[in-house]
Formats: sequence, structure tokens, C-alpha cells
Amino acid sequence: MAKHKKAKKKPGRAATASAARAEEHVLDRLHTVLLGRRGGDPEKSYTARLFKRGRAQIAKKLGEEAVETLIEGVRGDKTKLAAESADLLYHLLALWAAADLKPKVVWRELARREGLSGLAEKAARKRP
Repeated sequence: MAKHKKAKKKPGRAATASAARAEEHVLDRLHTVLLGRRGGDPEKSYTARLFKRGRAQIAKKLGEEAVETLIEGVRGDKTKLAAESADLLYHLLALWAAADLKPKVVWRELARREGLSGLAEKAARKRP
């Protein structure tokens, strides 16, 4: 008897959307959510409240989260470091959204620096 090959099924719409979502980075998805909440109700959304307070207040909150992240980094509690790092990234992306900076611009800059010595990259930024 001849063996029959199973026909491959084409992925459905949900599977295609799920695959596309898996290819998109969580930070890109978070940025999209942040943009969607910019004009939201500050009584119902922390993100909307942040945007209402303005870019300077978002930057201040980012600084606070950076300090909390470095404290947990020194203490060595990985669970708390992960939580504070998530807060830091959230507020960084909120600042990008407030400044109309798309994550892909930052990703391109990181890609440009990839493989460069940190010392060489820093020296290249110095202007005479």
C-alpha cells in the first residue's frame, strides 16, 4: 500500500494574526497600546493620566523608576529587578510616545551600534 501524505492546511485568520503578533516584539505592542491611550480618560487609565501630566512628568517618573531599578539591581533580588525593569521600560516607552519617537528608530540605532566597541562608539559621538 502507498502511503498518503497529509495535506498541509493553510493557517486560518486567527493563526496568521497570532504568528504576526509573535513576530512583533512586546515593546512594539506596548508602544501601540500607549499611543491608543494618549487621549483616554485620566480617571480610568494610568497611562492617560501620565500623558495629561505632560512629557516632563513622564520623564520624572522614568527617572524614579530608573533609581528603583538600580536599587534592585544592587540588592540582587531578581524578581524585584524584573518588576522594576518592566516599570522602567513602560515609562521609557511612554516618554517615547509623548515625544513621538517610534521604537523602530531606537531599534535602528541599536542595530547600527551592534558589533561596535562601546569605547569606539562613544568616541565617535564626541564632536570637536
